Amino acid sequence: MKQGFVKVGAATVDLRAGDISYNTERIKEQFLLADNSALNLLVLPELSLTGVSCEDLFFTDTLLTGAEEALYDLVAFSSTLYPVFVVGLPFRLNGRLYNAAAVISSGRLLGIVPKAQSDESEAFSAYEGENVEIVLGDTTVPFGASLVFASAQYRSFAFGVELGDNGMLPIPACLSSCLNGALIVANPTARPLYANEDDAYRAQLSSLSARLHCAYVSAAASPCESTADMVYADHHVIYENGTLLAEHLPLSDSHLLISEIDLQALLFERKLKYPTGDGKATYCYFDQEVKETSLTRRYLRDPFLPSARDKECERILLIQAYGLKKRFEHTHAATAVIGISGGLDSTLALLALVRCFDLMSKPRTDIHAITMPCFGTTSRTKNNAQTLCQALGVTLIEIPIADAVRQHFADIGHEESLHDVTFENSQARERTQVLMDYANRKNGLVIGTGDLSELALGWATYNGDHMSMYGVNASIPKTVIRTVVAYEAKRLGATIEKTLTDILLTPISPELLPHEDGKIAQKTEDLVGPYELHDFFLYHFLRYGASPTKIYRLARYAFDGEYEDKTILYWLKTFFRRFFTQQFKRSCMPDGAKVTRLSLSSHKDFYMPSDVSGAAFLREIDEL
Repeated sequence: MKQGFVKVGAATVDLRAGDISYNTERIKEQFLLADNSALNLLVLPELSLTGVSCEDLFFTDTLLTGAEEALYDLVAFSSTLYPVFVVGLPFRLNGRLYNAAAVISSGRLLGIVPKAQSDESEAFSAYEGENVEIVLGDTTVPFGASLVFASAQYRSFAFGVELGDNGMLPIPACLSSCLNGALIVANPTARPLYANEDDAYRAQLSSLSARLHCAYVSAAASPCESTADMVYADHHVIYENGTLLAEHLPLSDSHLLISEIDLQALLFERKLKYPTGDGKATYCYFDQEVKETSLTRRYLRDPFLPSARDKECERILLIQAYGLKKRFEHTHAATAVIGISGGLDSTLALLALVRCFDLMSKPRTDIHAITMPCFGTTSRTKNNAQTLCQALGVTLIEIPIADAVRQHFADIGHEESLHDVTFENSQARERTQVLMDYANRKNGLVIGTGDLSELALGWATYNGDHMSMYGVNASIPKTVIRTVVAYEAKRLGATIEKTLTDILLTPISPELLPHEDGKIAQKTEDLVGPYELHDFFLYHFLRYGASPTKIYRLARYAFDGEYEDKTILYWLKTFFRRFFTQQFKRSCMPDGAKVTRLSLSSHKDFYMPSDVSGAAFLREIDEL
């Protein structure tokens, strides 16, 4: 449960319909397997003590009494076991019979949850009443459809139970428990297997877990019991906020399905956009020691990157183009002005501009791409910028700025031989001044090229490349920019593909220090760290509010074998130090359409005071 992870499982019981003694022994085997696997929660199928297909036998006292006695046996058996268990059984109360699930923990029966709507057999009643307490033997047990089971040691580990297909109701049965704090829904089910329905089933559960911002753990009945009328689908799935984490396909070799749920991520999501509870839930607490949860689920090294790469790259370019289109129509600007360096960011901004002008049926020659060579400009980047502009058919203008920068050095009394921050920033601000003033001459808009990764690190000159009239790349991280440029290279082909490929292979650099024999002397990733690491840090911090400790753990897991732990830790501290000290640049950043889900725009998406302290985060890193 440390860092919010709990390990959950779903399993099939290879049972015999009506043979409760046999079924109980098989359930105990699953209990032991779950304990050996250090699960926090194991979900077993609907009616797993008796089998689903007992039909009229559900009316018999022999079956019902046997199920209740078997439940007491399982409760006693669990006394030395670590997990919490959810077991399906028929349960008789006040003259009615319910399809129910018992929740068991360390020798205690925590509660019994009846099915809210029942249609699989005339034997079972739907339970529509309030939560109540019932007496079983010498103990009192909560009974009701809105019970929430929570760890006394880690209260975010809270789950509700929903039986069968009640999640597909117009108002899901699990809604009340989720509204009242349950982050996981345990779903014992017994779904018949039909042809061509698996995709629809996945879509339903994905949508449900996404709408309720919960994890959904569904355990289905085994096909090994009676097949007189149907075959049951041992189709287990584990979803988290709409994402499928693990799946056991129907009619494949049965096994225990395991994954880890990130409770902190779910809780962070709910804090942003979740309504308050309806007050109908009853909390049932259990004791479970907080342990380190081993990770088996997949964490992407490039979490910003889309899965359907070509489709999403095309959409990114279109969003950028339509955002630019609206801004040009609103301002009645005649031209677009962009600084083109031969680097990735300005390349993507130019490609988006070309898309925009094509949409507006404006000539590409109204895009004025200005290259401004100075002390660090290499022939490689300059040639790539020129070739790209010519191939795209935009207006290319070269304005060398070295003399202007030298005059500025003289004006402020700075020695050109001193290659400090003044030396670098003077060039960046001179370039911005040229762009702004040229745009005024041409009734144009200056299109910014800075990206999300640079904004996070503050890797921009304040009122230099930090400033523009519209920041078209502002919500796109460097790793995604690489992917989109590569997509466009493949799509455009010919000379453009060759040039874009070389741009992709060029080391990322602001080229503000004098080059060494024509080679780039200043490589950004040597100075601030690998962008793939920083984008990973940024994603988990912004998207889920993850702590430095958790981000470090996830990065070690995702980048195992690629970076040493000390390297990850070093750049993690760099990330948080720069993230907090550079907020002042983000507090006054230009407009720019949000393209990816995450943005650092203080206008709407992320705000913190420019002088807020990051000391607590840095101390946490120092203690790792």
